[in-house]
Amino acid sequence: MAGSVLVLGAGMVGVSVALHLRRRGFDVALLDRDGPGEGASFGNGGLIQREAVYPAPFPRALAEIRRIAGNRSVDAVYHAGALPGLAAPLARYWWQSEPGRYRRAVAGHAALIATCLDEHRALAREAGAEPLLRPIGWMKLYGDPAKMAAALAQAEAARRDHGVAFEVLDGTALAAAEPHLLVPRIGAIRFPDPVSVPDPHALTLAYARLFAAGGGQMRRGDARTLARRGSGWRAMGQDGPIEAGQLVVALGAFAAQVTKPLGYAPPLFGKRGYHRHYGLRGNAVLNRPILDTDSGFLLAPMRAGVRLTTGAEFARPDAAPTPVQLARAEPVARGLLPLAEAVEDTPWMGVRPCTPDMLPVIGKLPGQPNAWCAFGHAHQGFTLGPSTGRLLAEMMAGEAPFLDPVPYDPARFA
Repeated sequence: MAGSVLVLGAGMVGVSVALHLRRRGFDVALLDRDGPGEGASFGNGGLIQREAVYPAPFPRALAEIRRIAGNRSVDAVYHAGALPGLAAPLARYWWQSEPGRYRRAVAGHAALIATCLDEHRALAREAGAEPLLRPIGWMKLYGDPAKMAAALAQAEAARRDHGVAFEVLDGTALAAAEPHLLVPRIGAIRFPDPVSVPDPHALTLAYARLFAAGGGQMRRGDARTLARRGSGWRAMGQDGPIEAGQLVVALGAFAAQVTKPLGYAPPLFGKRGYHRHYGLRGNAVLNRPILDTDSGFLLAPMRAGVRLTTGAEFARPDAAPTPVQLARAEPVARGLLPLAEAVEDTPWMGVRPCTPDMLPVIGKLPGQPNAWCAFGHAHQGFTLGPSTGRLLAEMMAGEAPFLDPVPYDPARFA
């Protein structure tokens, strides 16, 4: 037996880490206060984004900063009371978004993103979940010629430097591809390689069942009960204590609640996001996910209906949900697609875990033997869970990592 591991957090990242460790012979307990995939992994666009080689930078253009500062947009809003607590990480985020430093972030991000399809397909095949990976790609829609020209230049760079495939659709081709759009757009960029998942929660659950079938333990409990137990670790589950020789913190935006008492306080900050599902009127259909760049929201066909997702909301961690972005986006979305009534009574909300340098935190937890990190994936935790799980499991097992882990080293924030 390779040893025992306690993995804290059962989102896509935590489940993937636990699954890869179990396959290498570790005795693994996966602990979460909720069921698998009920955090940020539950609410997303359902895309495994092979094309997402460019992480989201802090705006550098003054006009864009002014637009967001007005706090009236769909893609970004903030609570004024949260800004003092966010000032330091956001200042570092702005600094890291300087073009030269941003290129280093892209290099690290793109290396991990390039592996996402192969790693998801390998797990989905074993889990019997391949039907959940729909090879339909997705599209960004444009109404502004200048925006589309800039996006095309970036897409060309992504193809040249990172092997990203894309297709350009003019207004006529877009109308043929999505015949139930209610307003014209000048064109779209379609990315054919990403896969669309009509039920992200179901995919996480499939990986969790595969983990359990291989002998892994699924436990409910509070990660904040974590404590040292000799050279190992101990936490309380609902049905009793859990002890393990090694620890993995995969708690997403809440990771610092556990790592800070251990002496490691990375400048993690959360971007809250919301979603809600809607029916479609008559015989209307949406064939693939679409991002309307004029408005900044995503519409994605899901089992539950068409999912409308928002951009980023900056708020205190304990702040009550304020789905103002959905309220702003819904009338615009109804003008774009014939949406029927909302499926849920209230919108869903989750928190994306972000780092100032736009790279995840994967590797040894500084200052703590037998402890590891796997968090900070921002908008791409669902995409990068299996890749992260494989990379960290290889490191913990003493294997040669399948890609260079240095860009994600937790020590960069120590």
